[in-house]
Amino acid sequence: MMLAVFSLASCSSYDIEKDKPFTVCPEEQIKFFACETSGETRGASATIDTLFTEDDIEWFNISTREIRFKKQDEQLFNKLMKNYHKEGLEFRLGENFLFEVSRFVSDFDSRIFYDLVLHYSKIGEDEGNPRYYLHDCYPAQFINDERTQANIKKNAVQWETFTKYLESKGKLKK
Repeated sequence: MMLAVFSLASCSSYDIEKDKPFTVCPEEQIKFFACETSGETRGASATIDTLFTEDDIEWFNISTREIRFKKQDEQLFNKLMKNYHKEGLEFRLGENFLFEVSRFVSDFDSRIFYDLVLHYSKIGEDEGNPRYYLHDCYPAQFINDERTQANIKKNAVQWETFTKYLESKGKLKK
């Protein structure tokens, strides 16, 4: 059913730019992955800096924005920490750019971000079990800032594509 939705909603050209809304033609080989930002066109098999793929994701909770990885281990954390001071992470669906996560941040980050972040948290009920979240800004108190709201609006179509794709793979919690 989701393939039919993707078929009807999309089949866009191959010259996708980051500022254009993203849609995708259904292909069995399309795969979600996250990598370091580069500005290059590439696929998951052609990139050496893949941080994680859909195969690494156990589920994504649309309500809390928590992304649970099958192995929330030190190896994943170390891969992501290498990007701590870099400009961002690309979320891609096959060869197509989906959206950019501005930074990988932790609970004790003193910087402010008005766009998507991958937030690593050890604070909460189970401090021994770290959690990852895709938040619209960091810290959360800036959610109503006009820059954050503009970025939420800018990413809306891509965000919907991302969540529908995860749902089609049985990885979306509501």
